[in-house]
Amino acid sequence: MAETHVLFVEDDDVIREATQLALERDGFAVTAMPDGLSGLESFRQRRPDIALLDVMLPGMDGVSLCRRIRDESTVPVIMLSARADSIDVVLGLEAGADDYVTKPFDGAVLVARIRAVLRRFGHAGGAAGGAGGDADRAGQEQGGVLVFGDLEVDTDGMEVRRGGAPVGLTPTEMRLLLEFSSAPGTVLSRDKLLERVWDYGWGGDTRVVDVHVQRLRTKIGQDRIETVRGFGYKLKG
Repeated sequence: MAETHVLFVEDDDVIREATQLALERDGFAVTAMPDGLSGLESFRQRRPDIALLDVMLPGMDGVSLCRRIRDESTVPVIMLSARADSIDVVLGLEAGADDYVTKPFDGAVLVARIRAVLRRFGHAGGAAGGAGGDADRAGQEQGGVLVFGDLEVDTDGMEVRRGGAPVGLTPTEMRLLLEFSSAPGTVLSRDKLLERVWDYGWGGDTRVVDVHVQRLRTKIGQDRIETVRGFGYKLKG
């Protein structure tokens, strides 16, 4: 089996070298770059399986790099931020990152988060099958496609259309929509979504959920997902 290729972009020499060694010990193939511009060049030369991007980078910051990567690919991205309460975390998620890890981080935690992201990306088809199994609860079904007003969710083909036009979703956004579409009208808490979509067996930052819900709303319609204050979110059937 081919090694999982990680693109790691970090300007701190000590952190970059130590993290690269730790990831390689866990069986990952790592390409480490010291700045955003070289990171983008490396990404284009050899598409990685996942990208780890520090927020603060010279030349091109991590948020801008994430945005450039997301313009070209749905490769999963994890942002690395020095502060848990930093606005940079939200900016990174809004730019298209799938998750983030706060520095300083424990190597085992980083590996666990990487594997969680890769696991859910690699099993997108399984998620679709689960949603399809609940089709009798998922709104009007037409030939295997779930229909919610002008929104159509094809759980077999993993495609979404709005008003007949295709909607481009990242794998994380698709998994989130599948969770909602499997039980329209049912309130899903942020913690439950973290567990089901982000594969967190432990507590996580609910800002990840909030930002992804907002990104999903911009693509499928702002009114399609309703906020139930104090409880979570639900898809309007």
